[in-house]
Amino acid sequence: MAAPPCGNTSGSVRHEDVRCHTTTPPPQPQNGLCVLSAKDVTSLLHPLKQSVESTFCTWEPQARRKFLVILGSGQYQSGLSQSVKALAPQASARTDAEEYQPPIWKSYLYQLQQEAPRPKRMTCPREVENRPKYYGREFHGMISREQADEQLGGVEGAYLIRESQRQPGSNTLALRFGYQTLNYRLFYDGKHFVGEKRFESIHDLVTDGLITLYIETKASEYISKMTTNPIYEHIGYATLLREQTSKRLIKTKCDSRKVSLVNDENSSVEKITSLVRRAALKQSENNFNYEKAHNFKVHTFRGPHWCEYCANFMWGLIAQGVRCSDCGLNVHKQCSKFVPNDCQPDLKRIKKVYSCDLTTLVKAHNTPRPMVVDMCIREIEARGLKSEGLYRVSGFTEHIEDVKMAFDRDGDKADISAAMYADVNIIAGALKLYFRDLPIPVITYDSYQKFIESAKITDPDDRLEAIHESLMLLPPAHYETLRHLMSHMKKVTLLEKENLMNAENLGIVFGPTLMRPPEQNTLATLNDIRYQRLIIQLLIENEDVLF
Repeated sequence: MAAPPCGNTSGSVRHEDVRCHTTTPPPQPQNGLCVLSAKDVTSLLHPLKQSVESTFCTWEPQARRKFLVILGSGQYQSGLSQSVKALAPQASARTDAEEYQPPIWKSYLYQLQQEAPRPKRMTCPREVENRPKYYGREFHGMISREQADEQLGGVEGAYLIRESQRQPGSNTLALRFGYQTLNYRLFYDGKHFVGEKRFESIHDLVTDGLITLYIETKASEYISKMTTNPIYEHIGYATLLREQTSKRLIKTKCDSRKVSLVNDENSSVEKITSLVRRAALKQSENNFNYEKAHNFKVHTFRGPHWCEYCANFMWGLIAQGVRCSDCGLNVHKQCSKFVPNDCQPDLKRIKKVYSCDLTTLVKAHNTPRPMVVDMCIREIEARGLKSEGLYRVSGFTEHIEDVKMAFDRDGDKADISAAMYADVNIIAGALKLYFRDLPIPVITYDSYQKFIESAKITDPDDRLEAIHESLMLLPPAHYETLRHLMSHMKKVTLLEKENLMNAENLGIVFGPTLMRPPEQNTLATLNDIRYQRLIIQLLIENEDVLF
């Protein structure tokens, strides 16, 4: 691309760029700030006129849009010739479709938080004996409700702490709000709390309480209807970012490599919200459409934050909402119940490969199966199918841990070749360890009992039918992983004469690894071992029929 004047490749015009074209002395700073009048800007831009007109047509669309945003309003555009102006409608049309337009965040609840009463600590004029060390002068000792009400003096937001007369040893927060005194049982366990939220100081607790009381009083009906018209599905404003993000999510179908999220140097937006990431991923043809629920956890946001589901402000000082630990979606706690199961995990949030939820891992890497499974099976089939006692003979534990660390550290760039690990049993051991470390087994807890009941059926045809129905209960990523693994196991059994591993032997090895009961009951686990083994054996033997 031909650069804008003086090498400013961003397409914007800076004061230092202008100085190389004119001898006019720049305005002098006043109090550390350089003040430019409209006349100053016009005179500074004049020497750029010919240079802009000669190169404007060769600029990339993004640079042209930026330039027009800066110069395209008011008197500054009047200095441009008709040849440049003629390009403005075209660039403007592209801008409407491509330029990032943030959603309309609703400010009503934010305004209410700003209007909420401020806390006013009512100190005790005398020294109170046996005052708890975690309270200050706001502690008034054992006084009645009437005395507390008198001390507060009808001041909105005023508060004090008193020892309860009804329950000596317990403390009560007396808070003035809505022209009445509210009393709350106060607790301390290293932090102060009256409900679920825990605070470092009483002042923060009262501040948060006043905000919540004020907003819930003023906007109770509004809050109850927040989820009725969400912005969550209306993401047309993200067209430009969808295109930019899609470039980062291209996956080669032939090798199922993980997605590489590389920052685009020409990106006009440095930080992409999880909402936009999800929009881009939905548009990606190569994205494996596995349903995944969000992993919401209560979160304290620093600074103002808005809900990405309903677009309303998330009020309070701490624990204002919840954040998905996998994709970073921020929503109100009440809104989280309505968010679809469409989590698109962000690789930056996935800290490891082993012990990571299977669906989370494949969604983050945009692959049909975990890369550990694909890479280990590929390596074993390349050089180890005839190895005697494959999967039964253990490799060195330290080397297996090394493989695990390599995957956690390097992902699909991990080196598990023969040059690094000559013993194929190390790779087989790493694969078994991956399945053992899964927080939810390949055959999930929800479907476990259905599989066990299927194994108990005596009629062979009915048993296979029941197993097939059980397979349909598995999440798609789990199903695909199990299918691929059983296909591999079938290849192992075809070389039984060399490796001495038939379907029954593999069932003994993989039964407890792929299936775990939801409750850790030792007796029940022992009783289920034979059925676990049988299930894996039947899956291998009938792989072509069941999958």
